[in-house]
Amino acid sequence: MTAIGDAPTPTGRRPHPLDVIAVGLALAGAACVATGLLPRADAAATLARILPLLIFLGTVVVLAELTAAAGVFDVLATRMARAARGRWPALFALCVGFAALTTIVLNLDTTAVLLTPVMLALAVTLRTAVAPLAVTTVWLANTASLLLPVSNLTNLLASERIGLDPLAYLSVMWLPQLAAIAVTTVLLWWFWWRRDQPPDGRFPPPPTHRPTDAVLYRTAIVACLLFVAAILVGAPVGLASAVATGLLLLGFAIRSPGTLRPALLPWRLLVFVTGLFLVIQTIGVHGLNDLVAWLAGDEGGTSGVLRAGGTGALLANLVNNLPAYLAGEAVLPTGDRQRLLALLVGTNVGPLALPWASLATLLWLERCRAARVRVPLARFLLTSTVLAVLGTLAAVGALLLTG
Repeated sequence: MTAIGDAPTPTGRRPHPLDVIAVGLALAGAACVATGLLPRADAAATLARILPLLIFLGTVVVLAELTAAAGVFDVLATRMARAARGRWPALFALCVGFAALTTIVLNLDTTAVLLTPVMLALAVTLRTAVAPLAVTTVWLANTASLLLPVSNLTNLLASERIGLDPLAYLSVMWLPQLAAIAVTTVLLWWFWWRRDQPPDGRFPPPPTHRPTDAVLYRTAIVACLLFVAAILVGAPVGLASAVATGLLLLGFAIRSPGTLRPALLPWRLLVFVTGLFLVIQTIGVHGLNDLVAWLAGDEGGTSGVLRAGGTGALLANLVNNLPAYLAGEAVLPTGDRQRLLALLVGTNVGPLALPWASLATLLWLERCRAARVRVPLARFLLTSTVLAVLGTLAAVGALLLTG
């Protein structure tokens, strides 16, 4: 399976569009610094801030790739289907839980890229409609990314800005996360699973999937559990992911060295994020910050929190969720925790109305296209817009309740 954002480009063909976007952003960021549009001191400070995040992104993607190569996702998917005992509603509940857990623990891009092929293959194996499982993956990749700092890059930025360690962050965001998943679950069933279920509501359970190498399979599970435990006890995210990845790399170096290849490193994602930070910081200095400040307003209380969440969701769908969060963070006071977290909710749960609103959705579309799976576009965009609005409102409302 290919690394996140690193689908190989066949010889003689044009570069992949996401390759072009990533390199273009990096070159644009470098040009901003070279021309003085972004002062070098500001650029250096930005790069110093995101270096630990880049280490985390690079290592956690390799961890997820090798976990998939060890067969963990395939085993869990078939066990999940067998646990449903042929019942469509039970399969729905288990798929929601599986996608949500993957997003929370291994971040949204892992769900979008690694879980999507597993879900698509599972639908084919079960001889059921593909669209419900595909949409489940991408919706929960976005809406289930609130609970832990590692679930989304924006969470890491927010927890650092506000000064919340992982357990403190979890204590604040558990109710908004629960609200977002609840709305997603209801809408998934109503719009997708209910109407596409088999006539009798049942499906044939698949055969048990057995990993090729049981040692690597168990090593991958241990590495993932080690990563989660380290995060919960407050270890730096980059260190936690690096240690867990190192353990799994050692296992593959001994048992399956041919699996280890340069393509495992998600260079496109790292280049994309670095360039995006520099470009958005430059645009912010030259007018974007003023626009975002006007949209977010300066009032406090319930209306201010709702406005911050709405601003995050609106900007995310216009320009992508990461720059939307960066632009909002630049104009909101550090001490205004509720509005900063509402902005975070908007940029995590809200970017579903348009396909380019989050990188996870773009990567999901790429994987669906590679698998020759067509999700009805008009239906997807309409239902995703409903989820973006209702999910953001529910999560921001829950945030108000947690204080």
